[in-house]
Amino acid sequence: MIVTLAGIPMELVRKDIKNLHLAVYPPDGRVRLSAPNDVDDETLVLFVSSKVPWIRRKQRAISELHYQGPRELLDRESHYLLGNRYLLRAVELTPPHRFEFVEVSAKKRITVHVANPNCFVQKKTALDRFYRRELQRVLKELVPLWEQRMGVKSSAWRIRSMKTKWGSCNTSTKSMLFNLQLAQQPVECIEYIVVHELAHLRERTHGPRFVAVLDAYLPSWKRLKEKLNDIPTTVSLN
Repeated sequence: MIVTLAGIPMELVRKDIKNLHLAVYPPDGRVRLSAPNDVDDETLVLFVSSKVPWIRRKQRAISELHYQGPRELLDRESHYLLGNRYLLRAVELTPPHRFEFVEVSAKKRITVHVANPNCFVQKKTALDRFYRRELQRVLKELVPLWEQRMGVKSSAWRIRSMKTKWGSCNTSTKSMLFNLQLAQQPVECIEYIVVHELAHLRERTHGPRFVAVLDAYLPSWKRLKEKLNDIPTTVSLN
């Protein structure tokens, strides 16, 4: 349902939730408001009115990033690694190299070496493997560090491509999943997701006790949660 609140057109979705949730999405800065079924229109207007500066700031940030929609993996296309922007370049694989690989240069360029530089699948496969290795490297440091700090222990963690979540925690098995797209985010944002998922080993729901855990161990978590929207991806935190 499309509505206009506080002068801003947005998608309004009512569902069985406890809190209001506002999100701004690339590539065009569209706004989506999720609201509990029993919240009245006046409350919605007051809530959105208080968030107008935040909405405008997010929309400006998205427009300044020149988001290009679905990745086509063309030369000079913008890509991100740990929060830094790079330009893509694909070149033909040459001896002595036998397998595709990716290198990052100081000139802010990500170069993909593949057998056929015009093949989307080859380039995507190489990039995904590269991002997975980079994210694994970061998580291998952050997960045990925060397990020790928070006094919890996960049973395992894995990386998977996901469209709607940055991460998840199965509190029954104590296993965690992290989204491959986190490799594009700054390390401090990856750290927030690690703390967020480990916090579920203390408190399963997102209620006040869960928020208290985040406040205690990572006081900057709200800022980092917002920062996750600064780099365009297909993910939204709900």
